[in-house]
Amino acid sequence: MHELKKTYDSARFSLTEVKAPSIVFNAQPPVLKQETLVERKEKLLQAMKNKGLDTVFIYADREHAGNFEYLTGFIPRFEEGLLEVTAEGEACLFLGNENLKMANHSRLPASLVHIPHFSLPNQPMDNAKSFKAILSEETDLKGKKIGIVGWKRFTSSFDDNRQLYDVPYFIVEALLSLAKEQDATVVSAAELFIGEHDGVRTTNNADEVHYYEYGSNLASNCVLEAMDLIEIGKTETEIASYLSRYGQPHNITTICATGDRFTDAVIYPRDKAVALGDKFSITTGYKGGLTSRAGYIANETADLPAEVEDYLERVAIPYYAATVTWMENIRIGMTGGALYDMIESVLPKETYGWHLNPGHLAADEEWMSSPVYPNSTAELKSGMLFQVDIIPSVPHYGGASAETGIALADEKLRNKIKEHYPALWERFEKRRNYMKEELNIQLPPELLPLSDTVGYYRPYFLNKEKALKFTGSVNQ
Repeated sequence: MHELKKTYDSARFSLTEVKAPSIVFNAQPPVLKQETLVERKEKLLQAMKNKGLDTVFIYADREHAGNFEYLTGFIPRFEEGLLEVTAEGEACLFLGNENLKMANHSRLPASLVHIPHFSLPNQPMDNAKSFKAILSEETDLKGKKIGIVGWKRFTSSFDDNRQLYDVPYFIVEALLSLAKEQDATVVSAAELFIGEHDGVRTTNNADEVHYYEYGSNLASNCVLEAMDLIEIGKTETEIASYLSRYGQPHNITTICATGDRFTDAVIYPRDKAVALGDKFSITTGYKGGLTSRAGYIANETADLPAEVEDYLERVAIPYYAATVTWMENIRIGMTGGALYDMIESVLPKETYGWHLNPGHLAADEEWMSSPVYPNSTAELKSGMLFQVDIIPSVPHYGGASAETGIALADEKLRNKIKEHYPALWERFEKRRNYMKEELNIQLPPELLPLSDTVGYYRPYFLNKEKALKFTGSVNQ
């Protein structure tokens, strides 16, 4: 069991006057260096060698393109796409009608094959050949071990994880049929990319940390700006208009909900006015992570409905104490199981109703995968990007959330960031100092806050001056 740095009981936290972090929007999204794209390809080829795979087919659509984009730099937008990479390093893009032009812009040099089947409904499908026939002509699968890469790993003990495929049936059926005809084998291989032990996308270099920090902080600043504009009578749609910026693509469904959510099955912001005492939640996300806040529309406890007047003591403060515990005690080299047990020790799930992993990896996706689960032996590594994500669910109370993103970086990675991205390093130092001086949070040296609002939580949305803070002695 990991020994906690200090005591984190709720009595040591309080709602008090706190200076809010400042908002500085950066309008210039970074572009990954070509050296990083080359490094990504080499990481994949080594992983394929380690797994004994001769070729992989990487699927993508608008919602599930992270593994594809990791190598090519683009997604197939409104179509589907397939990328084949062989153990020899050769690559082939299989694209629909409106993405053929993208092959010339791919960050990964690749040949191009037109697949009309990937196009939108009723668009021209002039090629009379079947999808299987096209694959057969363009690939050599004889005697090979083939990996199909979707976007998830199936980890249920009841499933044969190597034989479950989360890509469209017509693709899987064609590959399985060709494999049978050509004495090849097919396995599910998403773990190459997102597997918590050695997935190539689970760790990031300095260039990638710089790239993903942009989206994480953009989400953070959008949420903080929207929070500052919350007033009684404003509608969800009015407030939510501040949750998008610069046309950057969201990696989650935007949340801006007051009172009861999902009325009439609506999951988007509604024309519903904020009222005193409402539950309230707000979330937006971009590549690199999201920012989420949940609490009540209130200035003080007297504004809460009588049945939840102990919300701070019952939900918000215990949740925040667990979040601070998470950030102060996470370490490179600890296991995901140790982190899970640590949160269970300070915020028992039986009492606080959380069910999902208390922390997960982020990248282009808001949730890529997670090494944090019961008895996990997966090691937390330098270069991992985490969402500090713990979701309490206590009956009859509104939620509590201060979810934001952090990076783990050993001394070598920190030095590379300092050297190559001095402005980014200044932001990290500014945020760490703010958390130490204003919030009394003592971060380990390897934790780098990916946004300005890490650790900053106002459970009463109408009170712009007060936030939760550790008020006990740092050394106890």
